[in-house]
Amino acid sequence: MPKRSLVYILLMGVCLIFRQQQASALEKEAGKMKLLSPDFEHNNYIPSKMTCDGDGFSPALIIEDIPKEAKVLALIVDDPDAPIGTYVHWVVYDIPVVTKIEENIVPGKLGVNTSGGRDYVSPCPPSGTHRYFFKAYALDKALDLKEGVGKGALEKAMQGHILDKAELIGLCKRR
Repeated sequence: MPKRSLVYILLMGVCLIFRQQQASALEKEAGKMKLLSPDFEHNNYIPSKMTCDGDGFSPALIIEDIPKEAKVLALIVDDPDAPIGTYVHWVVYDIPVVTKIEENIVPGKLGVNTSGGRDYVSPCPPSGTHRYFFKAYALDKALDLKEGVGKGALEKAMQGHILDKAELIGLCKRR
């Protein structure tokens, strides 16, 4: 077999292995964890009782297929459609591993929202329909951050510790 053919076969083999590893990494990144709510479905409207037109309570959340190795969970809720840029509604971390977070419950340590407070800020778009991203993260260790950190500090602290993540998008339009 000529040298050129052998080199070509070896290069094709390396490319195939690389593609398989890349596909495997993408599958791992996508994960299996799911984030749901009994109050609304993915990409559907959040009930008005859970917005500023109602009581403004945080919705109940169900987390499925959490990795067995997870030590804690984290949750970030934000609105990328806000006129000022992404508005952070809720930052919660060091949440014990649970499969359900009840409505209007503070499940862990509170970070700071865009308004500078620590409470959940209910959806209240000034105009049009906004998307609210509920993002849950399964982490391999407790972060042991002091309460009151912002979204950016939490995201930085989570780097290298995320086992899986899931996202639920709720919509809101004022009455």
